Amino acid sequence: MTTDTQAANHPGFIDRLRSAGIEPGDGEQLRLAKSLLVFATGLVSTMSMLWLAIYWLLGPRLSSTYPFAFELLLAGNLLLYIKTRNFDFFRVTQIGLFLFVPFAVQWSIGNFISASGVILWGLLAPVGALIIFGIGGSMAWFLAWIFLTALSGAFDYYLADMLPKQVVPIRTSVVFFALNFIAVSSLIYILLRHAIGEQNKIKQKLVEAHSQLQVEQERAERLLLNILPAPVARRLKDSDQTIADGFADATVMFADIVNFTQVAAGMSPSQVFAMLNRIFSAFDDLAEKFGLEKIKTIGDAYMVAGGINEGDQEYSAGIADMALAMRDLLAQDFSINSSHLQVRIGIGTGPVVAGVVGKKKFIYDLWGDTVNIASRITAEGVPGMIQCDVTTFRRLKDHFQFHEPQTIYLKGKGEMVVYRLVGRLPN
Repeated sequence: MTTDTQAANHPGFIDRLRSAGIEPGDGEQLRLAKSLLVFATGLVSTMSMLWLAIYWLLGPRLSSTYPFAFELLLAGNLLLYIKTRNFDFFRVTQIGLFLFVPFAVQWSIGNFISASGVILWGLLAPVGALIIFGIGGSMAWFLAWIFLTALSGAFDYYLADMLPKQVVPIRTSVVFFALNFIAVSSLIYILLRHAIGEQNKIKQKLVEAHSQLQVEQERAERLLLNILPAPVARRLKDSDQTIADGFADATVMFADIVNFTQVAAGMSPSQVFAMLNRIFSAFDDLAEKFGLEKIKTIGDAYMVAGGINEGDQEYSAGIADMALAMRDLLAQDFSINSSHLQVRIGIGTGPVVAGVVGKKKFIYDLWGDTVNIASRITAEGVPGMIQCDVTTFRRLKDHFQFHEPQTIYLKGKGEMVVYRLVGRLPN
């Protein structure tokens, strides 16, 4: 780790003081609590000395011992926190000072009237605790303020005759009653306003993070839908169970580019990729147009199926229409097929098994005799021709034109009758 990185991870004393001791790993609520408590410390420290100066300007020469000691305690506790980074200790002791020092000052001056209700400043403690500790942690501080206030009232009531003559003129007391109410109310308002403002910022960040998360989730779902059929993608998201389905009837098509290896031999890798990408992207558009499910590409071969999704109706006719569109696209659109490539296409209809294979880099695939037949009659096909098995022919013969049947030999299957699809019959 470099020196700069270490400095970034371990900021110096001055930097921690400027940032209210906020650490890089702190959560939003903890950051808010630290900044608010340091902010309140600065406000109270400034106001305590200002209050003493106003007293002196109005005449009473009150002792500066308490305000000065208060300043030292607040500042010293803050510096100790910045050095030790012990926020739990800092928040308890600092709020404790906010609570007890105003009562000590009032008791030293005399009573409620002569001290102009300076204990109002102690109300900052339960309010601060409400923000710093939360609802549950603030109750004890509020009860402590109530208790000390009641205790001060009891002292003033029972010891009124024993107290010395008031050293603060009544007019000065009245002025400071007003100032104390105004100042404490203002500080509470400022702290709450600051806290609510920061909370709103946190909420806004959460909203933005949630929106970004939704965008990423939608992006992930789109990527998943590009790999899997929509019903399968939903099941995969909702369950960790193995996904395997049997379909009693589906139509499978393979399209194999003829002489691709020889054509690609004279191209750079980027040119080969660009050529395949243009062709297969056009095939993807056709699959979407006809409501079919692209299964995968295997080198220079393209596999698509119908009848494996909800709502598939005339999927065999859709496969036939897509096969004709693929053939015509390559024969006519040389912006996509600049190398004048041809395809041989095979179509088979029957039962298949479909499922998601593996846990990493998984794919959705089809298995079964129907898949094997479609693949093998593709390999035995003629460039530019579309070959179908008997089941597919029987399903499409009323709406599509076919050549006379031919018998071909398939490895592992023996002789098989196939029909070459020509096009749709006139309506």
